[in-house]
Amino acid sequence: MSTKVKEGKRGVWQKVPLLIWMVFVWGALWQDFSLGNLVFGALIAFGVSKAFYLPPVELTGRFNVFRALVFTLRFLGEVTVASVQVLYLAVVRGPAIRNAVIAVPLRSKSDFLMTATGHVLSLIPGSLVVEVDRGTSTLYVHALNVSTPEGVTKARAEIQEIEARLIRVMGSREELAALKAETAPPSPREAP
Repeated sequence: MSTKVKEGKRGVWQKVPLLIWMVFVWGALWQDFSLGNLVFGALIAFGVSKAFYLPPVELTGRFNVFRALVFTLRFLGEVTVASVQVLYLAVVRGPAIRNAVIAVPLRSKSDFLMTATGHVLSLIPGSLVVEVDRGTSTLYVHALNVSTPEGVTKARAEIQEIEARLIRVMGSREELAALKAETAPPSPREAP
């Protein structure tokens, strides 16, 4: 089998997660998950993938179910707390609050993890991703009620912690090893 045919088959399989996601979004947009609607959505997804360049979704092949459950519970807690905070700021403080746009460098170079981190941030009230720099893996985030350098540092650390939790759920083995090395306490030989 020629190299070109092997690359073609691999390219088709790399598009499968994206096509499945597009069909799911199609069903969600129409609020109809009937077989006929999903088949029509699959035809449209296939047509879109042939007509337009869509980058391949590169999955790591790693997914930790326990970490995903913990991530989901923490995410729901963060959404609840942030909702109450935004309500308080809107009702009590009003227009007197100060906001900031913060550059947050991410550990991962993966488009998938960068996108997942951005979506999680945008779902938490009080934060919104306004720009993404793929070249440097940097998210620019609008953060509510951040007015001091300490507040910027705290917000940046919280965002990087969300990315770290996502790496623990579905990051590559290399990203997970780098994260463990970064967060591990220094060994007695390394300590001053």
